[in-house]
Amino acid sequence: MIIVDTALQQRLQQRDPIRVALVGAGYMGRGIALEILTAFPGMRLAAIVNRHTDQAERAYRDAGVDEFRSVSTAAELDAAIEAGVYAVSDDPEVVCRSGRIEAVIESTGDVEYGARVAFDAITHGKHVVLMNAEVDSTIGPILKVHADRNSVVYTYTDGDEPGVAMNLYRFVDSIGYKPVLMGQIKGFLNRYRNPETQREFASKHQQKAEMVASFADGSKLAIESTIIGNATGFRPGIRGMHGHQCGHVKDLLKLFGDKDFKDGGLVDFVLGAEPHTGAFVMGYNDHPVKQKYMSYFKMGDGPYYMFYTPYHLPHLQLPHSVARAVLFEDPTLTPRGAPVCDTVSIAKQNLRAGETLDGMGGFASFGLIDTYEVCQGEDYLPMPLSIGCKLLRDVPKDQPIRYADVVLPSGRVCDRLRAEQTAHFGKAQARVA
Repeated sequence: MIIVDTALQQRLQQRDPIRVALVGAGYMGRGIALEILTAFPGMRLAAIVNRHTDQAERAYRDAGVDEFRSVSTAAELDAAIEAGVYAVSDDPEVVCRSGRIEAVIESTGDVEYGARVAFDAITHGKHVVLMNAEVDSTIGPILKVHADRNSVVYTYTDGDEPGVAMNLYRFVDSIGYKPVLMGQIKGFLNRYRNPETQREFASKHQQKAEMVASFADGSKLAIESTIIGNATGFRPGIRGMHGHQCGHVKDLLKLFGDKDFKDGGLVDFVLGAEPHTGAFVMGYNDHPVKQKYMSYFKMGDGPYYMFYTPYHLPHLQLPHSVARAVLFEDPTLTPRGAPVCDTVSIAKQNLRAGETLDGMGGFASFGLIDTYEVCQGEDYLPMPLSIGCKLLRDVPKDQPIRYADVVLPSGRVCDRLRAEQTAHFGKAQARVA
């Protein structure tokens, strides 16, 4: 971040701010717009796209921008940028195919819409910064392949827990402490929460009930942990992770040890622990002199040490990911190769043949992380792709849903990319110690 702020200042002094477009002007999208427009003068939010442009206009107005132009083609957007005018549109192709946009932020949370936007942006030479865990957890590895082919950066964002955890991972690794366990600090979990149980809370905070339910039932936790695993090679110790409940995140030092890491690093979470939010990384170093230093700095006696960030601020930190991608070609968090983890759709209630699944945070199912090897071998349906699928047979409560149990919606880009990903990487790689 210290390098990023200096580089952004240089772009400002050169009168050449980073030109970025935002797709998705919902609750979090408006927060991103507000941050870029009020706190990042070295970055220009040239355009905002939303299916209903009144929300894109609202995002600008909330940040004090009252002059903007509606555009319907890439040429119109380029002309607006040349004229120094902000733009709104209902068509993401406008920003993906603009000759003037350098990076596209995808912030819709819709797996199909987001897949289309990310793929189109990459294909047309734009860096892509996702705040769409549904897309990254499901087809991130193949999108990274396409990004590499087009010499652009594909990355998940800083500020959301996976990005916070990855920043910690890189720090811990850089100081000579081997990361062995990482994840997020979660305050509440109930697998059977749904939009109705979360409606009051969602209304109070001006969010969608389905989105809030996906936090409460652990589905979001599962796909975010999948993103971490695919970026690092870390895997869950068991399906769904251990999720120990304890008083402080540092208590994990007592609950994990050598036997847990004999096959490699783990992704996990801690429940109800102080500091109640943020992300953590456990690092290992058994050098006797270094252990004395760490004891002096009140980090414990080792050889395992806990590092944690007690906050996550997605919309405040996302612009750093944009700057890192554009200025340094440095992804905050990106798949390292073949998938390592995946999510499993689990029936939230007894489901009947003929029902249509309602996806993340719905009434039908919740998501659990497992290894990609297991998910592929068992033909499990990934949680984000479950939306809109029609059941061919009954699935009992708490049982996994398989591809063979459903009919997929026709013509989805996310399914085509998922099939391409499976073909590209072949069979899941066996775990290597």
